[in-house]
Order: sequence, then C-alpha cells, then structure tokens
Amino acid sequence: MSTTNERIQLGDLVCWRIHHAGAELLVSEQGAQILRYKPTKGEPLIWLSEEAAYETGKSVRGGVPVCWPWFGDLQRNPDAIRATYTRPDQAPAHGLVRDQAWQLIGLNTEEDGVTLSFAFDTAAQPIAEWPHAAELQLDIHLGERLKLILTTRNLGDNELPISQALHTYFAVSDIRKVQIEGLDACRYVDTLQDWKKVRQKGPVTFSGETDRIYLDTPQQLSIVDPLWKRRIVMRSEGSASAVVWNPWIAKAKRLSQFADDAWQGMLCIEHANVLDDSLILAPGAEYRLDVTLWSQAL
Repeated sequence: MSTTNERIQLGDLVCWRIHHAGAELLVSEQGAQILRYKPTKGEPLIWLSEEAAYETGKSVRGGVPVCWPWFGDLQRNPDAIRATYTRPDQAPAHGLVRDQAWQLIGLNTEEDGVTLSFAFDTAAQPIAEWPHAAELQLDIHLGERLKLILTTRNLGDNELPISQALHTYFAVSDIRKVQIEGLDACRYVDTLQDWKKVRQKGPVTFSGETDRIYLDTPQQLSIVDPLWKRRIVMRSEGSASAVVWNPWIAKAKRLSQFADDAWQGMLCIEHANVLDDSLILAPGAEYRLDVTLWSQAL
C-alpha cells in the first residue's frame, strides 16, 4: 500500500501530513493534536474549523485536542485533582498540554499503516504551577482505522490524580439529523441544567445546545448520519465516561476560531476519565486510554 509522510508548516505550527492507502491524516506537533482525518472513502471523520488559527501557544479549534491533567473547568474536578495545581482559581480550561510543544519520538511505516508517537515529559519540560513529574505519550496509528493510545506514566514519588479526555470533533452532515447510539440508559450530568443528573432514554438527538457528561459508558458508541449514509464507530478501552457537546446557535457566535454556522456540521464526543471515572496513579504506575475510529456505510 502506498504511504507518504510530509513535514509541513501551517502558520506557526509544525505539522505532519500522512497519506496511507488513500486515507489522509494531519497532526500538529503542538499539543500532539490531530487536526484532520479523512478515510479512504467519503467525507472527513474529524472536523477542523474553517477559521482555525495555527498559532504558537493556542489550541487549534477542531481535530482532537488532548485534555490533561484535567478536563474542563478545574473547579468542577474532584478535590484531589484541584489540589495538584497551585493556583486553581486561575487554571486554564482543559488542562495544560494542548498548547505545549510535544516531541515526535517515532514515525514508523509498516505494512498495515503508519504510527506517529509523541511525548511530553513534565520532568524535562516543567509546567508552572503544576509541580509533578509525569510522562504523557500519544501514539496515533493510521491504517484501515484510526487508533489513538494516550498513556500517562507517573514518574513522581507520590500519587498523581488526573482527569483527561481525547476531545474529538466529528464531522457530520447536519447535527439536527444525526443521533448517537450506545448511550441508552446511561447516567449523565447535564451541565446546562446546573449539573443535574439525568438518565438517557433511547438514542441521543440534538435540538439545542448540548453539554453532557455520560457515566458508565459502554466500550462502543456510534454516530448515525443518514444524510451522509454512514455510521462513525468509536471503540474505547480505559474509559467509562464520555462528554457530548454541541454549542448550537447562540454559543457558536461567542466561540473563537468558529464560524457562526459551524455548529451545524460538527459534534464532539470526548472519550474521557472524568468525575467518578477520574484516576489516581500510584508512583511508577501508568494508564492507557485507547480510542479506535472508523466509518461504515448505512
């Protein structure tokens, strides 16, 4: 199978464009952030904003940002995670590594695809206000499917509490027409209703702004997109929580790097370890969060 690897510059950012057997993958070294993934056939699976800014120190809108060592608002995380940051009242949303320079430690081409490996070591690159030693590694494998493996290693002498997520922006034909299967009967926290706890009934559909944290999630979820006649399948390991998000009309107008009408063509499903599913790593321990993505014709 034909494979090409190309190092390119987008604005301030060094990126890698990979083609394998007709599929295309674009990854930024900053944040080890997948920006684009288009399978061999059909529309892209991963959404990237038309207004994306490729600037040093700024996470790109879209793709798959890595949220770590906490997800979302630090103040909404468990006490142990809040205590890891010395200035929790000034903590950035979604953690500390989305806008950091990761190191490319591997680019390996094999018969079944290409694997890119990125690492971020807080011992070698200390983070202000977060005095802990940990190594984070993201392995991205492009083959017939796209597989992400996020590994955290606690290099310190004390327990390390974290929450995390692979903040995946999926491309959809029309958010009003798609639905998510696999979450029926799952508990979720509705952050737009004062963090009310609710239980899902049937598939998830969309008719307004949505921001929910699902708990006790199954390994496999899917987005059914009848207009594009496809099903996006997500299979995860090491995760029992997922965030479902779409900003809808009003919030879309307030977001950076986001066109006013872009809400119609995207949907975030973020496989995670949050709330009851957050982690405490013993000294020397490591933890893997894996997500595999592919599409099927309806």
